[in-house]
Amino acid sequence: MNTRVCTLNKQARDSQTFSLPDGRLLGYAEYGPPSGYPLMFFHGFPSSRFEASVLDPIARCRNIRIIAPERPGFGLSTFQPRCRVTDWPADIQSLADHLELTRFAVLGGSGGGPYALACAMPNAVSEWNVVCSPPWEAGRQYMPLMSRAISLTAIYWPGGLVRLMDMLVRMVRWGDLEESESLTIEEQRTRLLRILFEPFAQGAEGCVHEAQLLTQNWGIRYEDDTNAPVEMIRYMAERIPHCVLREYEDDTHFTIIRHLEEIISGVVPKT
Repeated sequence: MNTRVCTLNKQARDSQTFSLPDGRLLGYAEYGPPSGYPLMFFHGFPSSRFEASVLDPIARCRNIRIIAPERPGFGLSTFQPRCRVTDWPADIQSLADHLELTRFAVLGGSGGGPYALACAMPNAVSEWNVVCSPPWEAGRQYMPLMSRAISLTAIYWPGGLVRLMDMLVRMVRWGDLEESESLTIEEQRTRLLRILFEPFAQGAEGCVHEAQLLTQNWGIRYEDDTNAPVEMIRYMAERIPHCVLREYEDDTHFTIIRHLEEIISGVVPKT
């Protein structure tokens, strides 16, 4: 009986919704102890609230309550075709009010970085951290050719990109998975699909719209803030007053996960 209750509670915590003032739903997950210091985690692109699940062991060890909201069109959050990066802080403030949070930290990685920058609210945010999130205005020549091609398609042919991504998701969703010695095909499918396909639960519109947002000007003036390829990150860091840039040699966009505990420890105030 106790085991079942714990399981149900865990499921409820990672699939919550909240009604925003304009009627949209905002999906979010929580990890770590409910009594821990609150940390708003903004997932990458394309991703969902489930991305933060990898931080659960660290959160429990460090007494951190991770709250992972989904941006419009991803997972459980209502798609908003006219949203901008700078609209995100209003949604976060509404969620913080709903959860009765007066102070919280913010962490955004990759595609979540611009949204973390936009949420530099001095009266509410104690610390914020941006990981592997270069602004495109720093120079697209640093980005891989495929990334540049996708960005141009998102800007000039968004409808085509939506159809293409929807088709690719369907192909992968129902494609054959190889047998594993330790997991059956069904077990592999259950484990992978929950994380891989949640961003596309409502289709690819949210993903394509965000691709447009991330590859254009974010609407953020780094110089006015008082609180990926390293050349692009340096460009951004030089324009943010009091910014501390930490570079990890020999790490990539994906191996940075090895430093997550250090990164999280730096963004949450010491108690």
